[in-house]
Amino acid sequence: MTKTIQPELTLVGAGIGDPDLITVKGIKALRRADVVLYDALVSEELLEYAPNAKKVYVGKRVGQHSFKQEDINKLIVSHAFAGGHVVRLKGGDPFVFGRGHEEMRYAQKHGLRVNLVPGISSSVAAPALQGIPVTRRGDSQSFWVITGTTKEGEVSADIALAAQSSATVIILMGTKKIRQIMESFANAGKSNTPVAIIQNASTPEEKIGLGTVQNIEEVMIEKQLGSPAVIVVGEVVKHHAKYPSNLVQVVVKELA
Repeated sequence: MTKTIQPELTLVGAGIGDPDLITVKGIKALRRADVVLYDALVSEELLEYAPNAKKVYVGKRVGQHSFKQEDINKLIVSHAFAGGHVVRLKGGDPFVFGRGHEEMRYAQKHGLRVNLVPGISSSVAAPALQGIPVTRRGDSQSFWVITGTTKEGEVSADIALAAQSSATVIILMGTKKIRQIMESFANAGKSNTPVAIIQNASTPEEKIGLGTVQNIEEVMIEKQLGSPAVIVVGEVVKHHAKYPSNLVQVVVKELA
């Protein structure tokens, strides 16, 4: 009698950029995968952990969506029923602006067994790798993680709320809306608050721009920064080893 294998989905967070930042559990999932559906921000080196699996690129980038979310959901289910075990390999963490929960629920609804392997999110790892803590005693007791652009293409209303707090504010997918985002902080009286933009964190192409709310757009243009990037707004940014001392003095003077 042939044993029936239940179709299975494992959502795996690939971490950010550097392929070494995936978890051991994520590697184990890849090794037993029959099919791997992977995103644009995933290092293709990770696919080597699944040498016998079918690899399907389903990347989505701003302005270059190769697959709609509905199509990806259907691919997960169809490949699981045809092949057995599908690994959905997603950049960062699947549950941090990764739509992982939507994919999980869709798979469960269609009879798949579902597993989750969390990943390292760029929201905290990108600043950390640049020596910027998201919290620090005396500077920040909490942090917000916000999407810069909503699904409608507008700036998130949460940014204006976050700008009124003393928290570190971390904005993902926000470089194309940098002017509007910084206006929210300027309107909250934070023109001199330190800002960092970190592009391609943890990769050989990593770049950073340091400035303040009032000049970070100019810094971004000067250093040719763009997506994928993490924007960090808050006093913690001044702890970066190369944060300009003259900008620190301006901030201290304003706070005095």
